[in-house]
Parts: sequence; C-alpha cells; structure tokens
Amino acid sequence: MDLTRFLKHAGSVARTSTILQAGFTDRSIRNAVAGGEIRRLRYGVVALPDAAADMTGAVLGNGLLTCASAAVHRRLWILHEPQALHLLCRHGGPKDAVVHRESLVPPDGPRPVASTTDVLLHCLRCLPAVEAAVMVESAARQGVTTLGYLHERLPGRRNDAARRVLDLVDGTADSPVEVLARILFRSEGIHTETQVELAGIGIVDFLLEGFLIVEIDGGTHLEPRQVKKDRGRNNASTLSGYAVLRYGYADVVYNPQKIVNEVWQVLRGRVVR
Repeated sequence: MDLTRFLKHAGSVARTSTILQAGFTDRSIRNAVAGGEIRRLRYGVVALPDAAADMTGAVLGNGLLTCASAAVHRRLWILHEPQALHLLCRHGGPKDAVVHRESLVPPDGPRPVASTTDVLLHCLRCLPAVEAAVMVESAARQGVTTLGYLHERLPGRRNDAARRVLDLVDGTADSPVEVLARILFRSEGIHTETQVELAGIGIVDFLLEGFLIVEIDGGTHLEPRQVKKDRGRNNASTLSGYAVLRYGYADVVYNPQKIVNEVWQVLRGRVVR
C-alpha cells in the first residue's frame, strides 16, 4: 500500500507518527509533500487535498470524532448535523468543540473516529433523548450493538437519564422519523404497535389502538408507481375496517402537534385494543 492509499484508508488525514507506525518513512512523507500528493497542515499532521473538515478537525484537535460527529462515519442515523465538533480527547481539546473523556472500547482502525460503543455511550449522555434514541435505534437495527450491552455499561445514578433513553428504543424502525413518531405516540399514552402485518394489507408502520394505521412516507412514496400501490393499500385498509393516516418527514420533525391532534381526532370515541 502506498502512502496516499494509506492516508485515504486513515480518513485522508493523519499524524505523521501514525504513518511512521504503519511502516512508512520520513523520507516518503517529505517526498509526497514535495510532490503535491499530500499537504502538511502543521508540524506532525499531513492530509490529502480532499480531506474532510471533520476528520481534519479531529486530528488537529488531538482527538477522535464521537457522538453526533461520528454518526455518519459509523453509518448511524442522525436527526440534525451537530453545530460543534464532538471529540473524544484524552487531554485538553479545542475550545470550540464538545469534548468527551471516557472511553471503553478503542477504535478499530487508523481513522480518527471513536468506536461504535464509545460513540453510542457518548450520545446517550450528551444529546437530547430523542436524538440519542435515533442513533441507538440505528445501531440496534444493524445488529452492531444490543440494548443489554449498552445498559450494562451505564451503571449508577449518574447514568439514570442515559438508561431511560434506552427505554425509547426497540429496534423496529425503518427510518429516523419512524423513531420520532413511535416516541410521539407512546408519549401520548396511545397503545402503539410497530411494523404490524395485516392480512390483505401487508406490513404497516404503526397500528394505534388496534384500528388506526399510521404510515410514515419517505421519498419513494412520491413516485407514481408507489402512489398507486399506496392507494391500493389505503383502499384495502378501509375495506378491512381500519382508519388510515399518512405523514411525511416534515410533519413528524417540524409539526408533531398537528399529528397528535389528528390522531386523537380519529381515536376519540373509538379506543379499542
């Protein structure tokens, strides 16, 4: 593996000490800089010309991306891009970053990204409950962690709030907005079943109080073929005695009260389980 390929594998930016530990020489680094293949960002740090800002910030800050800043690199869902960089730093850390200290599992490669376990534990202690639940749901859905595993690593009273977030997660959601919707319905005390298979209809996102189907639409639901399929499902649902409501991303994220009001309007006077 040549130097530029190694740097790409390492996140396109690395400390020279990391490169030397990988078997490269000072001379190879100097030659790559002189040839314009890599840039020297400061003493001891080099990068490819297209290095991402977050990766660069992590290495320059002597830390690892974690919490919300590591979500995309660990293939985890996230609701909102973080306003500041979240870094796992042993000592110090940039003043404009959110610094995390505790680490239980070391990273699994040369990239400046914390391990999935550390990322999830940090988000559980740091982010608003719903945003943390979205990240953990994603990890549980992929099978890269379990709720029991995380629960065991959150002992004591100081982790009470983090453990409560785990109660919001069940690993059934197909998207971040489904996590939000599920939490919204259950916070209202509504009996909520997820990913329910109904005869003649198929699998629905939510079944509320045994008769109200709620579907959360993604981008594919705007395509003509999908619209026709959804219309057929709606008709089948109505003929089977179910009520149906459909919502999109903007409804769930930006206007949840509208959803609550409409759901209760349908449920009122007909709550059966």
